[in-house]
Amino acid sequence: MAVMTRKTVVLYPSLGVGHLNPMVELAKLFLRRGHAVVIAVVNPPDKDAVTAHAMARLASASPDITFRLLPVPSCGKDKHYSHSVLRTMDVLRAANAALLEFLRALPVVDALVVDMFCVDALDVAAELAIPAYFFFASAVGDLAVMLHLPYYYPTAPSSFKDMGEAVLHFPGVPPIRALDMTTTMLDRESEVAKERLRQYMRMPEARGFLANSFDWLESRALDALRHGLCTPGRSTPPVYCIGPLVLPGQTAGSAGGRHACLEWLDAQPERSVVFLCFGSLGTFSAPQLGEVARGLQKSGYRFLWVVRNPPEQKDESVEPALPEGFLEKTADRGFVVKNWAPQAEVLQHRAVGAFVTHCGWNSVLEGIVSGVPMICWPLYAEQRMNKVHVVDEMKVGVAVEGYEEEIVKAEEVEAKVRLVMASEEGNKLRERLPAAKKMAADALKEGGSSAVAFEEFLRDLENCSSEFGKNSM
Repeated sequence: MAVMTRKTVVLYPSLGVGHLNPMVELAKLFLRRGHAVVIAVVNPPDKDAVTAHAMARLASASPDITFRLLPVPSCGKDKHYSHSVLRTMDVLRAANAALLEFLRALPVVDALVVDMFCVDALDVAAELAIPAYFFFASAVGDLAVMLHLPYYYPTAPSSFKDMGEAVLHFPGVPPIRALDMTTTMLDRESEVAKERLRQYMRMPEARGFLANSFDWLESRALDALRHGLCTPGRSTPPVYCIGPLVLPGQTAGSAGGRHACLEWLDAQPERSVVFLCFGSLGTFSAPQLGEVARGLQKSGYRFLWVVRNPPEQKDESVEPALPEGFLEKTADRGFVVKNWAPQAEVLQHRAVGAFVTHCGWNSVLEGIVSGVPMICWPLYAEQRMNKVHVVDEMKVGVAVEGYEEEIVKAEEVEAKVRLVMASEEGNKLRERLPAAKKMAADALKEGGSSAVAFEEFLRDLENCSSEFGKNSM
């Protein structure tokens, strides 16, 4: 067997720390195999730039990873965008020049691995004859849908936003209601939908996809991709499922010790606590927070709730956003945390029995590897599609009814908490999760599907050395 030579790989995330964190986990995977990694971070002077503080924190936590900031000109600062994704695309297009200059300055680059929003970076890789791969940090089922959309959407009878409950069929995934499609695709005539369709059509130009999932979890979507069902008349690049890559735990509180919510969980009975957390961007209106609070109170179950103030409320405390007296009435069985909790540790705690989640893919994976059934409450982006995968395909969660409406009522919150915590259906969810948890762990072990897939990817990278030649910039 040929000896694998040491490779130098450049990882290129989209804007913001939320896109950077999964790339850091991917970088660690390369490092564990003895390869060199550089993460090139776009740093526009406008909002959403990765701050020096965040970079310093990540660099300190991962000293073996090289980080490089790519300053780009101010882009779209005074321009009105109909969707925030359009601004991201403009910034990333403007960053191509800086990326090109950076890659040329490196002594060697064996591959460029880009975020799914960095499609225009394919042009840079092509100019420099560097093999390009996508790191797809969401569900393989989402990838199957996205790659098929350029073929499907133009022939649909109307925009998804006008099709409501109509059921759509895509290769490899359960039926999806039109209203559950990713938010950027709801209006076919919108600029953001047209831009994303352009990007989806270009994604197969890459040499392959590294997916943050594992074969057992999404075997049907993976088969559809591998058999070319998602890109009819066109070859689909290989999909390497190398996950689950989940964020490491961060237990430190503000004083540098163990987070107070973990201390509180230590005192709770096994599988007795409902954990509610909606990601870094998950905010609710004051009326919706009130409904959640009343639902939790009526359910009678213990809860740990990460609360973000409504956008219109600037108070430091969360108390004004909650029903009067709620914190006092539930003090014996509830713990409310403002803004952030160490999600990975919380989910792995023996006291947690259910996870109310926005269905961001990292959160879904953390729920699976922790063996915790999910109550799905999707909010934006592709989270509604992830809900479909979790509930209908994986069967490890249930969805709250009415999430697509203005308000989910307290009675629905109460009902779903009771269903998961103390019903036959909830028991069935719980019975499925140990197998999923074990398969996730097995996938990452030596000889497991994800470990084997990463080795296959590295062999392809080795083949690139002769196919492309050594890329001296």
